[in-house]
Amino acid sequence: MANIQVEGRITKGVGGFYYISSSGDGKIYECRARGRFRKEGITPLVGDVVRCGIDSASNTGLISEILPRTNSLIRPPVANVSRIAIVFSVVNPKPNLFTVDKLVTSSMYAGVRPIICINKTDLGDGGEYYDIYSRAGFDTICISAETGENVDRLNDMLIGELTVFAGNSGVGKSSILNRILRHADLKTGEVSDRVERGRHTTRHSELMQLDSRDGYIIDTPGFSSFSVADMDEKQLCGLFPEFQPYINDCGFTDCSHTVEKDCAVLNALKSGKISKSRHESYKAQYKEILDNKQY
Repeated sequence: MANIQVEGRITKGVGGFYYISSSGDGKIYECRARGRFRKEGITPLVGDVVRCGIDSASNTGLISEILPRTNSLIRPPVANVSRIAIVFSVVNPKPNLFTVDKLVTSSMYAGVRPIICINKTDLGDGGEYYDIYSRAGFDTICISAETGENVDRLNDMLIGELTVFAGNSGVGKSSILNRILRHADLKTGEVSDRVERGRHTTRHSELMQLDSRDGYIIDTPGFSSFSVADMDEKQLCGLFPEFQPYINDCGFTDCSHTVEKDCAVLNALKSGKISKSRHESYKAQYKEILDNKQY
């Protein structure tokens, strides 16, 4: 049996098996990780670029090396993510902007650039939400997975990136991906009328290649929130781009931008230059970080 060396990216990990897409010919190889990774406390992640020794007869092998990561996320456990598409729907379920803003803040903290993706515009007007996030400086797009509105434009934003899709269940992530990845045929779930939550349809994180083969997407199981608890409260305002023109004009150098007099951020809020919902999210995250420090 001839052994070959393959470099590729982990597309899926299930039950101790990892599926590697070769960077050379695009073939998928089933591998296990060498025992030394467990001894060193290292777990291969979806998105990792790895080197493997492959038995050419069975197309199976062992991961021998994990190449350096640009980043890694704990929940979902994925690596080398460059973008996060944060999906919420105009209605059914109604938007939870605090959840959206926590995802935005935490993704930026992890060095991942967010795309705000407002879905189900066939059921309602997403203009209010588009204004909030586009004015804050984020790439923002209104789409409809049902009609295909702006799906091609979203696809263009994903080229050359490794993008994780995130958002509450029922907002239409799988429906969007079925539009973008015509070969994927992902299961979708109905939204419960009683609780306005969708049923989980994704069982594990899986990396899928764009039809153009220039970029990857990761769909994740029910992923809707990071924790901001390990962040320093002084770092938080730097993760709100719309605050930046004002923070140096506050009356106090240690201003928290929550209650102080002579706070330029609060003045911008009063004059409508900063969204009320975004500032409310900032205050809630600030409190969450401080509360966590007490334990």
